Amino acid sequence: MLEVRNLHAYYGKSHILQGVDLDIAAGEVVSLLGRNGVGRSTTVKAIMGEVPPQGTIRFKGQDIVGLPSHKIARLGLGYVPEHRDIFPGLTVRQNLILGIKYPRRPGKWRLDDMLEMFPNLARRADTPAGVLSGGEKQMLTTCRTLLGDPELMMIDEPTEGLAPLIVQQVGDLIARIAKAGVAILLVEQKLSIAMKISNRVYIMGHGRVVFEGTPGQLKNNAAIREEWLEV
Repeated sequence: MLEVRNLHAYYGKSHILQGVDLDIAAGEVVSLLGRNGVGRSTTVKAIMGEVPPQGTIRFKGQDIVGLPSHKIARLGLGYVPEHRDIFPGLTVRQNLILGIKYPRRPGKWRLDDMLEMFPNLARRADTPAGVLSGGEKQMLTTCRTLLGDPELMMIDEPTEGLAPLIVQQVGDLIARIAKAGVAILLVEQKLSIAMKISNRVYIMGHGRVVFEGTPGQLKNNAAIREEWLEV
């Protein structure tokens, strides 16, 4: 579904991505792991067109390098940004409505589904989104992306700064999305979540992929964990 080859990206003169290769199949959950500053968030931003990419990025067989972000989203690639970008002056309901893609495919995610899944959002449906807690904002941005009917979602650091109970709820949500058949590329630092829900994991270091394998293979490779993940 998603094929990335020899991906490079720069911030000014800083060479951030230095030849990233990765693949995601339909319905697969893949986690992108690594320490801060290795290029994980830049990778998803480059795929989404928010950072100018150099290399090959194909989504469902189509070359998407150079396309604007809204056209990439229209193809079925959803993106939940790290900073939980919302419209704080709009209500929760209005934020969700902005995510709806038309025309919709029958049987896919609806606004009522989102409010049913998350009673907190339902109770605050007519409340300005700016007053939500961090966990509620994460749920809102994830649900808004779902309403765009993605076939693959890239979710960047969804548990960052959240309380343990909310972290578990976010993990359950991602697992539920995956069970519904949506492929996921998860950028995450919490190894426990990635190991639990992923089919495969990639580890990044110094702007490139340094490990690819199953959670079981990573669990059994103490040297890789020590060199590229552990503090």
